[in-house]
Amino acid sequence: MNKQTARQRAKRATPRPLVERLPEPLRPWYQAARPRSLPATYAALLTGGAVALEAGVFEPIRFLLALIGALLLQIASNLVNEYVDYQRGTDALKVAGMGMVLSEGKLSARQVLIGAVVTTVGGALIGLVLVALSGTTLLWIGMFGVAALVLYTAGPLPLSHLGLGELTAFLCFGPLMTFGTYYAVSGQESVPSALAGIPLGFTVAAILHANNMRDIEADRAANKRTLAVRFGLRGAFVEYNILIYGAYVALVGLILAGVAPPTTAIALLTLWEAAWLVRVTTRSKDAQALHRAQGRTARLHWWFGLALAFGWLLATLFRG
Repeated sequence: MNKQTARQRAKRATPRPLVERLPEPLRPWYQAARPRSLPATYAALLTGGAVALEAGVFEPIRFLLALIGALLLQIASNLVNEYVDYQRGTDALKVAGMGMVLSEGKLSARQVLIGAVVTTVGGALIGLVLVALSGTTLLWIGMFGVAALVLYTAGPLPLSHLGLGELTAFLCFGPLMTFGTYYAVSGQESVPSALAGIPLGFTVAAILHANNMRDIEADRAANKRTLAVRFGLRGAFVEYNILIYGAYVALVGLILAGVAPPTTAIALLTLWEAAWLVRVTTRSKDAQALHRAQGRTARLHWWFGLALAFGWLLATLFRG
């Protein structure tokens, strides 16, 4: 067998990425949805659902509705961010990043804007169904989430331009989402469900911060005053350390306080990956390397959140 034949067989044996298996018209929409960012929703929903299951108040149909609604709103947020950054020229100097379908000419600005409206309306309608099933507390959470979605990049004073992006991500994909999930599936308020989202808030904020470290020069040129721009790269590295390790400190604190069951300590197994990621990330200034670090941070968040939810499920099984 010659080398060329061997390479062709190896190429055929390698699984194609999901985006390449989609019909051609759907590929830019898949890219615009930024699928690598969606574990931020999965992790929080699974954790909030696991807390509800441990409390014996889990409703699977409501959970499924909450998952679909939250995913639609996160995709809407990604599309709004895509549209506004393109209109303001923030994407012009970026060398890497998720989305970027407008700067690459794969979709028109009008298409992305329509997509943002459709996904926002879809998520909001599902939210209203859950409000009718669960209670009005969910309405206030949903209103806050939609406002954050719009104001993150849009408006005269976008939250991301004011250095409030990490705080917004911490709240929306941490305590508010775990609490909201618990309330959506049970109709009951729960302080432990909100506290369970604090460790996740740290790791999801780290995803956004890694993104801002990668885009620091492009954001500075566009006068987008993220915390990475304000602190400079050296200060941004320090913040990245705090956000990553803060998740583990918060988890240990919840276990010692009796809020999280001891079985959630299984999430500490991801600490070795976190330590490696911090070491690699904070030694590089290359945009492409920081882009890869952003993807690894998202993966860390997913595995950490999955382990956290699994730890809560283990507590339910042991108690049963």
